[in-house]
Amino acid sequence: MAEVQKDQIGLREDTLRFLDLVALFGTQAMIALGKLANPVTHKAEKNLPAARLFIDTLEMLERKTGGNLTLDEAKVLQATLTDLRMNFIEESKPPTAAAPPAPAPDDTKVKFQKKYE
Repeated sequence: MAEVQKDQIGLREDTLRFLDLVALFGTQAMIALGKLANPVTHKAEKNLPAARLFIDTLEMLERKTGGNLTLDEAKVLQATLTDLRMNFIEESKPPTAAAPPAPAPDDTKVKFQKKYE
């Protein structure tokens, strides 16, 4: 059986397409997390189910391409997933109640006194 010669230009194009795909899903996830403004509405809108879908898709891509990516491709995919997961966790937390305001300092009390003799 004849061995197929790999085209270096084709490999570079595939790498660029792969990185563009990862960036596309990463950007869409960040928009869904409300971290980037929606390009249509120009507002940051949170849609966690959509963000989860984009993250899940990238995770599936990572599983399916395991062992077939260049080192750089794998690093970009892993870094993108790590960033998205951290942001998803942050955005999934319930809003915390505002802390009560600190009491106003009482200037009538002496809190510290230093004497020089």
